[in-house]
Amino acid sequence: MNPYTSRYPGYDVLSKRDTPSWDAVTRKVIEQRMATPSEPSFLDVVRWRALEALCACIVPQPSDRPQAPLAGMVDMRLKKNAGDGFRYARLPPLREAWLIGLHALDEESKALHELSFASIEHAAQNTLLSRMQHGELSGAHWQGMDAQLFFTQRVLPDICGAYYSHPYAWNEIGFGGPASPRGYVRMYYDRRDPWEAVEAKPGKEQQALKENRRVR
Repeated sequence: MNPYTSRYPGYDVLSKRDTPSWDAVTRKVIEQRMATPSEPSFLDVVRWRALEALCACIVPQPSDRPQAPLAGMVDMRLKKNAGDGFRYARLPPLREAWLIGLHALDEESKALHELSFASIEHAAQNTLLSRMQHGELSGAHWQGMDAQLFFTQRVLPDICGAYYSHPYAWNEIGFGGPASPRGYVRMYYDRRDPWEAVEAKPGKEQQALKENRRVR
């Protein structure tokens, strides 16, 4: 990976592992996320392929850097049946919603293209998702579930939430991870603690690179 393609060149949040920035509980949680398998443990193979393609549409990840295992993270959440503590009355519970939604997405794709969602072109995938977002999908395979609500309240939050809970995404946004036990002190606008990443300014990428390699 070219470090200069990042807004925080040289920064690696995982370098904080054995510093006062993270305690034992934080390290354990992060290690579990880093060990997320890139294969299904809950979904069947057909739904897994649909989920992989869906994740790639919702959060495209650059090929020149390590990628967060989004499908694996969503699948693990389904395996644990870890809900939100609430749900919309028009949506089924977490597992049921995803099982219905992924199957329905494949059926919609087959009806239009005679191919599963994972097998059609990326532009066609995005077109189908746009129709879901705008409430234009309502076939029998949705089993009465509101496709638009599934998109806004399950697809987007679950996939984007998985991405921004992963250290690879933290490197992208210069986040230091949970504020435990060290915490953050300089909370005022445009101020940073010494253990926070430095955002590269135009023409000062080399300076940011050097500083970020020292951040712990």
